[in-house]
Amino acid sequence: MDGLKGLTAEDPRTIGDYRLLGRLGTGGMGRVYLARSEGGRTVAVKLVKAELAVEQEFRDRFRAEVEAARRVGGRWTAPVLDADTEAQVPWVATGYIAGPSLSEVVEGTYGPLPEYSVKRLAYGLSSALLDIHGVGLVHRDLKPSNVLLTIDGPRVIDFGIARALDAVSEHTQTQAGMVVGSPSFMSPEQVRGERITPASDVFCLGSVLAYAASGRMPFGSLVSGVHSVMFRVAESDPDLDGVPEALRELIGGCLSKSAAERPAPEELISVIGPVSSGGAAAPWLPAELIARLGQHAVQLLDTDTPPSGQRARPGRAEPPTTILPAGSGSGSGYGPAASTGSDSAPVPAPARRRRWPLALGAVAVVIAAAGVAAVAVPALGGGAQDEGGSDIPADYVGTWTGDVERDGVPTGQQRRFVISHGSVGEVVANSISLGATYQCKSDGKLVSVSAAEGLRLDTTVVKSTPEGRCSALGEHSLKRGPQKNTLVWSAAGRTATLRPAGHEVVPTAYLGTWERPNADGVGTQRVTIERTPVGSPAVTIDVQGSGGHCTARADFYSAEGKLSVGPSVVQRPAPGCAASSSSLFRIAGDGSLVREFRGNDKQPRTYTKVQ
Repeated sequence: MDGLKGLTAEDPRTIGDYRLLGRLGTGGMGRVYLARSEGGRTVAVKLVKAELAVEQEFRDRFRAEVEAARRVGGRWTAPVLDADTEAQVPWVATGYIAGPSLSEVVEGTYGPLPEYSVKRLAYGLSSALLDIHGVGLVHRDLKPSNVLLTIDGPRVIDFGIARALDAVSEHTQTQAGMVVGSPSFMSPEQVRGERITPASDVFCLGSVLAYAASGRMPFGSLVSGVHSVMFRVAESDPDLDGVPEALRELIGGCLSKSAAERPAPEELISVIGPVSSGGAAAPWLPAELIARLGQHAVQLLDTDTPPSGQRARPGRAEPPTTILPAGSGSGSGYGPAASTGSDSAPVPAPARRRRWPLALGAVAVVIAAAGVAAVAVPALGGGAQDEGGSDIPADYVGTWTGDVERDGVPTGQQRRFVISHGSVGEVVANSISLGATYQCKSDGKLVSVSAAEGLRLDTTVVKSTPEGRCSALGEHSLKRGPQKNTLVWSAAGRTATLRPAGHEVVPTAYLGTWERPNADGVGTQRVTIERTPVGSPAVTIDVQGSGGHCTARADFYSAEGKLSVGPSVVQRPAPGCAASSSSLFRIAGDGSLVREFRGNDKQPRTYTKVQ
């Protein structure tokens, strides 16, 4: 199988319950192995570098990123199946995608993709970014080697986890190979060391699409030097020679130097639409590539031992390795050496595990191997998500929002749920509760599911604004509503009829910096609004006056009608500096920005755009 290398003496033979088959690659964060679960599922296991594992900030960030990455889902990405973030050397297991990378296809086996394939690649990657951004992640390293091609569309791997590298110390970050991102596919913000937002991923998407369409990197390859490439990314126009004329406007928009001018993933999806190359069920890739995917599937099924050829004998286990719990073993990140013929081979040891149930499933790519010529691939964007053993009915999955009532009386609160596939015992729902003076974010673990009772969730508050204000409200219930395409939520005497809502981002009209003078005539109030997904900080309120300099931030909640944000959290305190209530923003007829406050008698404030 392309890219699969044999295990060496320094590689473990098992990680957790997974038997390693070979090494898939090595990156800035660690090594990636092809492995099999006890139930026979083929997975990719990423083992963190030992020197990173000792950085507590890295470990904390890695833990949080794994939790968030699990919620992305598996339609356009590799689903997170299992992890041990508390082991002495942490690891994470994801579904293995049976297909070559975009870089392998373009550079080695085929060359640039035809126009119809690039359009459908754009649709799939935009959909993946929509899912990733929807749970508050930013990929940061979208590049051809992180895009895998399968018979039913592209898949994005390594999403979100790379952000954990931000937490390591300056010494660790400057080690060789520790740069987050690949220079030829970085965004200008990454090159300049500026704050990274979801718009950065859109720029990287543009570079990937240009590469797929032309076979060339739009800002040059590293042959000309890293600094030269990074300068072009930040300052020069992209080289789109070889990109079909019909794709240049779409790709060029993604490659805008201004993050605010780039289209959001949902805008790209709307523009592209579920395209096909001649009929709704036409394959999205050329026949030559479809045939290769079938061969890849056969190789995957044949991969049962490490490629070194040392087949395990019946009754004789390979030298096992389980990563030690935090705080045990040697400072190298592994336990004492075992007698396996190598001083560096780790010894088995019990690990403190945090396990998530695995959906066993079969290797569906057998279909490709069985009859490549007969495969009919649906147009991208259509069809139901592969549930992969999920207990959640498909019509529950998605984003839902509604107004909260108590005994039939509106409370003025709003409730928003994002429900994903999963099993009993797993976190399958994330919710935001927005009131006039507070915002609560919670995770919901699935307790049970039935036709009569719907979903029963055990919830945990993960963020409270202001701190300490929120409570979990006990058990939550979600049932199909009396009206078509609705869900009814209830908890602690409160109810809400929820309706579908998209993965919203801040609309373009609101982006930028807006200003008004302070009421006392001394200094100014500035509001800066960025493009971020729901649940992420989007609004910065900056006040400079006689009392000093005060800065606060507020999370984006919804863009239905008006831009709705939660209560602000003070970032830079000053005398008289206090958090404000939840707000509604709207664009007035004269182009000014009007801010209205929920639940109090403050008069609306009007701001004029300054940049």
